[in-house]
Amino acid sequence: MNLFEQIEPLLLKVQKPARYIGGEMGSIIKDKSQIKARFAFCFPDRYDVGMSNLGMKILYSCINKRPEYWCERVFAPDTDFEALMREHHLPLYALESLEPVKDFDFIGFTLGYELCYTNIPNLLDLAGVPVWQKDRGESIAPIVCAGGSCVCNPEPIADFFDLFFLGEGEELDLEVMDLYVKMRDAGATRSEFLRAAAQIEGVYVPSLYRVTYKEDGTVDAVTPEEGIPATVRKRIISDFDAVEVPEDFVVPFSEIVHDRAVTEVLRGCIRGCRFCQAGFLYRPFREKSPEVICEQAKTLIENTGYDELSLCSLSTSDHSRIEEMMDGLLTFTENAHINLSLPSLRVDNFSTGLMNRLRRVRSSGLTFAPEAGTQRMRDVINKNVTEEELMRTCKIAFDAGQTSVKLYFMMGLPTETDDDIRGIIELAQRVVDMYYESERRPKGKPVQISCSVATFVPKPFTPFEFHPQDTREMIAHKQKILEEAVSGHKRIRASWHFPDSSILEAVLARGDRRLCQVIYGAWKRGAVFDAWSEHFRYDLWMEAFAEAGLNVEFYANRERSYDEVFPWDHIDYYVDKAFLIKENEKAKQAAVTPHCRAKCANCGVTKVTHKPCFPKS
Repeated sequence: MNLFEQIEPLLLKVQKPARYIGGEMGSIIKDKSQIKARFAFCFPDRYDVGMSNLGMKILYSCINKRPEYWCERVFAPDTDFEALMREHHLPLYALESLEPVKDFDFIGFTLGYELCYTNIPNLLDLAGVPVWQKDRGESIAPIVCAGGSCVCNPEPIADFFDLFFLGEGEELDLEVMDLYVKMRDAGATRSEFLRAAAQIEGVYVPSLYRVTYKEDGTVDAVTPEEGIPATVRKRIISDFDAVEVPEDFVVPFSEIVHDRAVTEVLRGCIRGCRFCQAGFLYRPFREKSPEVICEQAKTLIENTGYDELSLCSLSTSDHSRIEEMMDGLLTFTENAHINLSLPSLRVDNFSTGLMNRLRRVRSSGLTFAPEAGTQRMRDVINKNVTEEELMRTCKIAFDAGQTSVKLYFMMGLPTETDDDIRGIIELAQRVVDMYYESERRPKGKPVQISCSVATFVPKPFTPFEFHPQDTREMIAHKQKILEEAVSGHKRIRASWHFPDSSILEAVLARGDRRLCQVIYGAWKRGAVFDAWSEHFRYDLWMEAFAEAGLNVEFYANRERSYDEVFPWDHIDYYVDKAFLIKENEKAKQAAVTPHCRAKCANCGVTKVTHKPCFPKS
């Protein structure tokens, strides 16, 4: 059932109607009569955000390269269009076919941010699909599934989903679809399919695991049904050069958050920063060769017509052949007047050679992440960056004509003191002083240092997963110190956010299965688009917590013992809990661990891959 006639008259009543009609260049239309299974790829946020997501682009291309499968895009309608959809009984639909999502074989969410969780029941409700997994009966379709970084701890949303994809989905998603088609055609029920899918490495079926709790509210055990794996291990792609890469992007009619071509240069990170979940989730470290990167980037630019190319990674400058890669990219981007963007640069390996290459492209001010204002705190978090390296890097940038630098910091880190907060502005001031001491600085131009200070959120699968988050009062106290410290500094700007969203993020990141009721209760009260400040309603969440008999402090502000059973302990992302405990103890002593390329820290990855991450040449 194509819904175009119902959709069209509503478009002039909403902002950005191009979000809701499809038909963009690069979108894939197939003959439905030739399709064996359809996958509705749902991004639980606005079109503008979801269309910027590289993971969605990769899996859209990956599934659609199989002629018998059709992957279509679905985004959360903004509140204006949602109101019209509900008023006119218009179901959630996919953009390629304009057909209802409930008629698809798979409804797959990608989850990269915990504050999108209330959009999950909202989208299922709009689709006409039961929100709770237990209410979907034995009809095999649709299978409601999810992947992305957030599903490393899927327990707070477990009761909404049939299954989760853990790790990298390029091969995993297709294996599950193949199994589904085989079992559906044989007349299997939903339960039969889910039990079979649970045998595939990387597939977690939460309904097949029973969670029990101790009197103190902590998890006692997570027990699988008979014949179901006790531990579910993530999937990875071993040959990164051969991984599926989109040769084309869907090019939107309207502006999106990151409106440019994006190519992935590496996965994982060598650094081991103790606060950084992504750095542990995406291990082992793998990089593409410069030749493959340049070929893929050139093809993407030619096919999409974008005039900007961004390199995607957790730490672009850690590529072992970055200058060779840059030379190859500049060969075609300069001649074609393509703006080349390199986010995720490190101050300890930023060189004059790299700066000279960056000067050859249209580039805005540089961004670096010291993360903490004092060396003690940088050692606690294992940033492995010294003040001398930051100053050297900023001097290279200033000597090359840069007059603005943005620095990222966090507050609320374990062992942090008030002096560490003041150290943020003191460090920024030393950068300002160094600018005016530089003989090669741009004459007559003032410098501007921007300090963005986020609230630390402890996350699973990091050495800080044991630590309490600062309370609201502690965060407010530190923000006041920061405000007083920056007052009077004309060349330094500092920004920070109200802490409620960070507190909720901490709760959802390390929560257990009981939070499903809280998320559902918050949604029923009207909570949606919690990631957007204009929609965020902390009071609705507090009401939902009270109704469920739970409290924020238990999840956010409680220190966890090393022997506590965590809600995610039956999930294996290759990194040993013993290693995380060791790193946590080193953090308390402000002791650093060298990065992976310098020395293997025995995190547990090689016990799974059975090969060193960095073979000796």
